[in-house]
Amino acid sequence: MEVNLKVAIEHGLKKEEFNKICDLLKRTPNITELGIFSAMWNEHCSYKSSRVHLKKLNTKGKNVIQGPGENAGVIDIEDEDAIVFKIESHNHPSFIEPYQGAATGVGGIMRDVFTMGARPIANLNSIHFGSPQHPKTKNLLRGVVKGIGGYGNCMGIPTIGGQTNFDESYNGNILVNAMTLGLVNKNKIFYSKAAGINKPVIYVGSKTGRDGIHGASMASAIFDDKIEEKKPTVQVGDPFTEKLLLEACLELMAGKSIISIQDMGAAGLTSSSIEMASKGNLGIELNLNKVPCREEKMTPYEIMLSESQERMLIVLENGKEDEAKKIFDKWNLDFAVIGKTTDTKKIELFFDNNKVTEIPISILAENAPVYERKWKKTKLPQKIKFNKDDFKKLKITEVLKKVLGLPNISSKEWIWQQYDHTVMGDTIQKPGSDAGVVRIHGTNKAVATSVDSSAVYCNAHPLTGGKQVVCENWRNLISCGSKPIAITNCLNFGNPEKEKNMGEFVECVEGINEASKFLDYPVVSGNVSFYNETKDKGIKPTPAIGGVGLIKEYKKMITMDLKSNENLILVVGKTEGHIDQSVFAINILNEKKGPPPVINLFNEKNNGETVLKLIAEGLINSAHDVSLGGIITAISKMAIKGKKGFKLNKLKVLINKFDYYFGEDQGRYIIEIEPKNLAKVQKILKDNSVHYDEIGLVTEKDIIVDKEPIIRIDDLIKSNKNWLENYMDK
Repeated sequence: MEVNLKVAIEHGLKKEEFNKICDLLKRTPNITELGIFSAMWNEHCSYKSSRVHLKKLNTKGKNVIQGPGENAGVIDIEDEDAIVFKIESHNHPSFIEPYQGAATGVGGIMRDVFTMGARPIANLNSIHFGSPQHPKTKNLLRGVVKGIGGYGNCMGIPTIGGQTNFDESYNGNILVNAMTLGLVNKNKIFYSKAAGINKPVIYVGSKTGRDGIHGASMASAIFDDKIEEKKPTVQVGDPFTEKLLLEACLELMAGKSIISIQDMGAAGLTSSSIEMASKGNLGIELNLNKVPCREEKMTPYEIMLSESQERMLIVLENGKEDEAKKIFDKWNLDFAVIGKTTDTKKIELFFDNNKVTEIPISILAENAPVYERKWKKTKLPQKIKFNKDDFKKLKITEVLKKVLGLPNISSKEWIWQQYDHTVMGDTIQKPGSDAGVVRIHGTNKAVATSVDSSAVYCNAHPLTGGKQVVCENWRNLISCGSKPIAITNCLNFGNPEKEKNMGEFVECVEGINEASKFLDYPVVSGNVSFYNETKDKGIKPTPAIGGVGLIKEYKKMITMDLKSNENLILVVGKTEGHIDQSVFAINILNEKKGPPPVINLFNEKNNGETVLKLIAEGLINSAHDVSLGGIITAISKMAIKGKKGFKLNKLKVLINKFDYYFGEDQGRYIIEIEPKNLAKVQKILKDNSVHYDEIGLVTEKDIIVDKEPIIRIDDLIKSNKNWLENYMDK
């Protein structure tokens, strides 16, 4: 096929990019070369719109072994143990084909982790759907949940946490972000940087087919009415093959034959070979006739751009091929020597004895476009002057029941019951908690992990929203008694060529960075997903933050369920009654304007570290952070989990009771303590200058709020649990 500007544009390249390619090559590329450029220079692989801003992120810390730039981030958790983790998006494929899109998202992120020598120990996800009333939402939700469960369950890796949100901004673009944690000995981590000349390049795993061709460039495109035509670009996953690949790779890694190893993810053989060569400052030569193919007459173009799943590329030490082949034969997987490293600093491809590609690696990697796109700052919205007369006809308990039954607050048990969350036998805190927790097998340690996002706050003011989502994640890890160590991020945004969207991205990243630095909570890996837009309508800015923390003694872990009658309930942190952008304002008062709550990073850090001191002293029976829905929603969730009631004292504060109970001020925790420990708790809080309110106590079953009619915990359980089950049954 003759390559011209029209063909280049069909491949997602811009006119100036095509001209730049021709200038750098000093000729017009052939169709295979154009395909390689379209894959390596698209947004998904090159980060061309985000790179200048991502460089500013705080990525270093005393526990960081590997920051961004590898398949996944790595942190030290003591005793020679390390956790490898990352979150990635599979948004576009999941909207087109929800089951396979979600399944291959899970498969891909697990490969990113085990390619570094780590055995996966936990999965999480952050999934966002359109309005529940939208005709596509229910089927998309059902397909995505089945895909996540189908792949993770078959691999035998527990799914221990996540979040699910509904918002009309996702009607045309759902978000499916998958996260995996793996465990590795910190002296046995494998990297993707190739080294040495004339070293054999090995292809292992499944055969290459025509599925997923243009998957990476499709992930950097805006959807239109012809979305169904993109189904062939969605990869097809096979978790049973991936399980074999995991075991074979880990067996090979136990020896000393691997120089570098890379997952064939987005852009398949193209990105894996070029990234390995680029990091090692080498060339790479491949004979495409040797690539195991499952379909006949595949062209070099198809072989290089296929995103068939469950494949890896390995650079081996010379003379280790037979030994390695025996391992992959044993696991019934393809193994082929398809090329070698060279000193040319070029990618050279041969097919049918002809050289079909010759491109300097630097042109594909370092010379990829980098854009400093124009962006608009978002002004902090004016605070809303609420008419407090509107509150007089409201009853706290009636509002509470309504809030607990809202799609974004209601129990997601229908979802996580479909995931195996206890396989491997080390899960000690399940989904539906502040954080999922897994014990490090055979030790007293555990890691806590949570994933969070807040599109409502980020949409109102991206800078504040970016800070908030990091703090929220930090609080979730603190609440179960873990010391937060590091985060991974998945940055989901609309079209970066629009100044407003680019501004949302820039300011969210700035907010994430501010919080990350102040809390000493570095970013060690991540992913950017732009062009989440259909027919000119983009999603709300949705950065998802996945955090990992360490519990040194897992028996000291805290859960959120209320424990014992007559125990005291305290709010740690000051309540000013911020209801702008709150669940209460949006859903009860129908007011969607106003600023998100203020973030005080000093208080976030001080309050969190003080709660950890209380936990270390054995003074807390249960804890939960205050987030969506405010204080009373947080206490209710603790009550629902523990099947207990609660009595709230008459307020001793000067603010309106609705502002107090439903305000979403940040930096706060609900803690349950025994009356005998009150003086000790008060002393620690005062010594650390932490504000607190003693607001009530635990009861057997009754919910007592001021002079309102008494309701029972069963009423709250019903309000919280029924919405999703009823919705999916209809």
